[in-house]
Amino acid sequence: MHMADALLSPAVGGVMYAASAAAIVYSSVKTKKDEFAEKKLPLMAVTGAFVFAAQMINFTIPGTGSSGHIGGGILLCAMLGAAPALLSMAAVLIIQCLFFADGGLLALGCNIFNIGVIPCLIVYPLIFRPIVRKGINFKRITVAAIISVIIGLQLGSLGVVLETLASGITELPPGTFIALMQPIHLAIGLVEGIVVSAILCFVWKMRPEILESSLSGASIDKAISVKKVVLALAAAAVIVGGALSLLASSNPDGLEWAIEKTAETAELEAMGDVHDSAASVQGSTAFLPDYNFSNADEDSAAGTAVSGIVGGALTFALAGVTGVIISTVKKKKKSAIARADD
Repeated sequence: MHMADALLSPAVGGVMYAASAAAIVYSSVKTKKDEFAEKKLPLMAVTGAFVFAAQMINFTIPGTGSSGHIGGGILLCAMLGAAPALLSMAAVLIIQCLFFADGGLLALGCNIFNIGVIPCLIVYPLIFRPIVRKGINFKRITVAAIISVIIGLQLGSLGVVLETLASGITELPPGTFIALMQPIHLAIGLVEGIVVSAILCFVWKMRPEILESSLSGASIDKAISVKKVVLALAAAAVIVGGALSLLASSNPDGLEWAIEKTAETAELEAMGDVHDSAASVQGSTAFLPDYNFSNADEDSAAGTAVSGIVGGALTFALAGVTGVIISTVKKKKKSAIARADD
């Protein structure tokens, strides 16, 4: 559901950049120092890498000619908490945009909002947490994950339609566009919900304190080791990004499919100086465009595998560095306040 620049006017793209930037600043402020303590910091980095890798696997939606991939927002929230999850998701989307040309540069603000802000700051606190906090168990985790993912994806796909409508993209009449976007993303959301619930149940079985700490906002006790979970997710990120990504469906994803059905073309042209500048910048930074070698004439298995591993590593680094910076700033601020009180 990564939007391309051709779907947006510069004005709408700029507004959504501002909205997403505000949400990221809010999340940075709301994130407690304890949430980036010894236990959660490696989790933030490794879950970001895993979501990057998982988003590379498009699964076929039978009977439609379309495909979908997981968003990962609810998964990150359940593992990290809402605010850190948005920071991790932003890291995923920034890496995808700049280095793999997945989603437009002008559209980055929209993509962070639709795929990150909506599930992390709206759906998780209002849907997932109330269901699970009534008594966390496998059944509640499964129900909460499926419902939350579906609602999050429905709201995100609606956001795409509204942003496109506000941009005045006449090739995509809103009635037809929304009639195609919502049902296909309902099917995608159901599959993602099942996948996310399975992963969360696995984590709950291995180390229930991880999900409990996200729900309560408390840090994980120092006596609790999360090493096995971190290593399992790291191994999964390498396997998914470096090997299973080769099995991804070649069908267009839900958004591309809806565009093609609505406009009778999969390629809308973006015109204007802002669009040209954004494309030029992205072209200079994307060293593995479309998850392939830049000089490759056709899709390469090696290019896909390298992209999965490199992208996961870059996301791991960016999410981890983000956590370290925020943790360091908060520690210095706390120390300064303590010295002032003395």
